[in-house]
Amino acid sequence: MTTTSRLAGDDAAAHPWWRHAVIYQIYPRSFADGNGDGTGDLAGVRARLPYLAELGVDAVWFTPWYASPLADGGYDVADYRAIDPQFGTLEEAEALIAEAAALGIRTVVDVVPNHVSSEHAWFRAALAAGPGSPERARFWFHDGLGEHGDTMPTNWQSSFQGTTWTRTKNPDGTPGQWYLHLFTPEQPDLNWESPEVRQEHLDVLRFWFDRGAAGVRIDSAALPVKDRALPEVPEMHGPGEHPHLDRDELHEIYRSWRAVADSYADPRILVGEVWLPDTERFAKYLRPDEMHTAFNFDFMVRPWDAAALRESITATLAAHAPVDAPATWVLSNHDVTRPVTRYGREDSSFDFARKRFGTPTDLAVGTRRARAAAMLTAALPGALYVYQGDELGLPEVEDLPLEVLQDPMHFRSHGVDPGRDGCRVPLPWTRGGASFGFGPDAAPAEPWLPQPSWWGGCSVEAQEHDPASMLTLYRTMLRLRRTVPELASGGLAWFAPGADDVVAFRRGAGFACVVNLGSTPAVLPDGEVLLASGPLTPDGAVPQDTAVWLRS
Repeated sequence: MTTTSRLAGDDAAAHPWWRHAVIYQIYPRSFADGNGDGTGDLAGVRARLPYLAELGVDAVWFTPWYASPLADGGYDVADYRAIDPQFGTLEEAEALIAEAAALGIRTVVDVVPNHVSSEHAWFRAALAAGPGSPERARFWFHDGLGEHGDTMPTNWQSSFQGTTWTRTKNPDGTPGQWYLHLFTPEQPDLNWESPEVRQEHLDVLRFWFDRGAAGVRIDSAALPVKDRALPEVPEMHGPGEHPHLDRDELHEIYRSWRAVADSYADPRILVGEVWLPDTERFAKYLRPDEMHTAFNFDFMVRPWDAAALRESITATLAAHAPVDAPATWVLSNHDVTRPVTRYGREDSSFDFARKRFGTPTDLAVGTRRARAAAMLTAALPGALYVYQGDELGLPEVEDLPLEVLQDPMHFRSHGVDPGRDGCRVPLPWTRGGASFGFGPDAAPAEPWLPQPSWWGGCSVEAQEHDPASMLTLYRTMLRLRRTVPELASGGLAWFAPGADDVVAFRRGAGFACVVNLGSTPAVLPDGEVLLASGPLTPDGAVPQDTAVWLRS
């Protein structure tokens, strides 16, 4: 099946594709290994493009595929204009973008404006140039406090736990200045007061847009600008007053990015990773001259509770309405515990700070809820993101040997946090084989993270002809999402099927979605059942943890 008409037939002015797109996230190391070295690559993705077309996605978003030491899974970029050799070449990336477009699938690439790799040419030059140099002005180098400069300039805490400053050494071996890194020491923060930093990112946007990328996903989009006075984070602060989060100066930067995106005949899109609890501040990033969309993380971190989900949906749609931006809906990504595992826990919400080894989960309950959650999110107004493997119902792999873990979140927590490797285990494509089809059996290198022995039972091969499988549910759901007119546009109207623990809404006059989160079966309104996440009761009611789509 090809879907070229979804690309070629777009009326970009009246119906921009991104307002209702299904975007599939690819973590390149773990999607498919084309050359058999144990690491996913662009050759593997190119071979699996027909699978993505059959799944029914409109675009793919790649986490960073650039040259990188991989200290943080590629988010430590050493060169934006080169593909990491583990993944392939720039020519292969160009071919992939073109081949995906031929199947009606656009490509979104990741840009990380807050920092670069400590191996980036700019940072190596800054270390060599010394204090006060133009090379150091691209970063946040600062003298230490105290008589001998031994004290860090601030006590800011890292997003990965721990401190945010590392001290350099002078050429003679004596202690030098400190540099800022909100993440790991291998990810020095850029100084966005530098005209060179600003121009470089505009050039990077054009570099990838010129090669056919349909847009960029902006990592940690609320972090790049810092208060030059480097104050401590106050216990209470007003809007825009945090020293390194959500600074007002950011909006000028993203307006300049939007101007570049809009300069193309087929306008490119900007998608922000914006973690902000303040909905009014969040919406500012989505004004018509800034980003097109931003990730809605509030829904993803909510527990499996009807009141909490209704509240999140209502607040999300209300935040987006004043700026006429579409909401985005996502259940997981490469940073978050997979839904099948998360929803099977006593506390089914998500919080980075609460991740621990040995948290009990009921995978049967989690799978049932993940199926219902998938249908719930796919029925909501806006764009839908699907993280690779969620369409297979993959659980978090929680028993990885400690010696194979690579995520800096694990190490910077002194081993308390299991990290994010459990949601990054290479995908299973076949029931058997050396790597369950992740790589070619003729060159069976061990995958970069070990797969569990039972992984083949979750594979594409095991599910593709099973009418009750998660993969079949996703394929059917995404097909209906494209073909049911009410799901293509318009708002949402709540209706009450008679229970507080039921989430029920209509889209237009002819479509309804009912999700039962309670223990008592919910009565369906009149209509034709289009799809259900699980079997209904013998008398046609909706059991617990089940979603139903209706033509009413």
